[in-house]
Amino acid sequence: MPARRLRASLKGWGGVGAMAVVCALAVAFALLLPHTRPHGDGSTGVGGPGVADGRQAKAETCENPQDRSLPPSGAEGDTIAAVKQRGYVSVGVDQNSYRWGYRDPNSAARDVGLEGFDIDLARRIAQELLGDPDRIRFKAIPTNQRIPAIRSGQVDMVVRTMTITCSRLEEVAFSAPYFLTGQQVLAPNSSPVTGYDDTLAGKRICSAAGSTAYDNLAADRRSGKLPASADISTTVPNQLDCLVRLQLGEVDAVVTDGALAASQAAQDPTVELKGDRFTTEYYGVAMKKDAGDLVRRVNRILADYRSDGGWKASYDKWLSPTLGRDSESATPPAPRYR
Repeated sequence: MPARRLRASLKGWGGVGAMAVVCALAVAFALLLPHTRPHGDGSTGVGGPGVADGRQAKAETCENPQDRSLPPSGAEGDTIAAVKQRGYVSVGVDQNSYRWGYRDPNSAARDVGLEGFDIDLARRIAQELLGDPDRIRFKAIPTNQRIPAIRSGQVDMVVRTMTITCSRLEEVAFSAPYFLTGQQVLAPNSSPVTGYDDTLAGKRICSAAGSTAYDNLAADRRSGKLPASADISTTVPNQLDCLVRLQLGEVDAVVTDGALAASQAAQDPTVELKGDRFTTEYYGVAMKKDAGDLVRRVNRILADYRSDGGWKASYDKWLSPTLGRDSESATPPAPRYR
């Protein structure tokens, strides 16, 4: 019976879905994905003390966290100097999020690298910092290891659908926002769940550990906004694992960023978004708190990426098929700096 159930759950996924199951269950917590050149000295630290103005406001005084990044600058400090001396930028990414950061299974025979909206942005940063989009080393990291990877120096930055929040600003620095999204519910087409409402009563809900989705679920159940009978105990390292749990019938619904959920629905026609987004959130590039020069430079790069059409071209290529050309997310958010 379990085998028939698994085969039925995977029906309709196609190549992308099959890949997703394998990748999501097998991905290593710190899988290093070396790129073509240069190899450098193998260091993954950011080096140097950075600059003092890299520190951001504490959560207790934080409002509108997406507006608390440092103003753009082309100046070079210790962090950027260390990256240039090393010869590559180390970036934490996802390799399992369809259209964001993933390997195309239909091109597996051709040794393709990572691709997607976040990957485009990471390459643009490498291009502007080092003059070559290939001077980059990708490290695949799970959702719950994004902040530890930055703070330990395993990566210089994380470009991985990471929401800017007040609590995270206590641990890492963020760029200005590069994408608008919000939490939504994903469930089977036949499910009686209609959205983030009372229809979740008694339902098993999956979210990624360390995600804003789980934080919202826990807070809303305490406050009574979410039915007390909703079971939010299922958490996974990577949010794509939730889709696998949903397909296997181990959970009844998934709560995650609507942009990610739309890509998952594109992978599997048997699931769909239920209701509207119930939060407003912004993705940012995360870096060390004392890497003020790198934060400012990334904000300069983002400003150029928006103005020269690079952001829009990437959106049209990767996200327009799932989110639409007229979506509220189809325009990059206007930055405000502290």
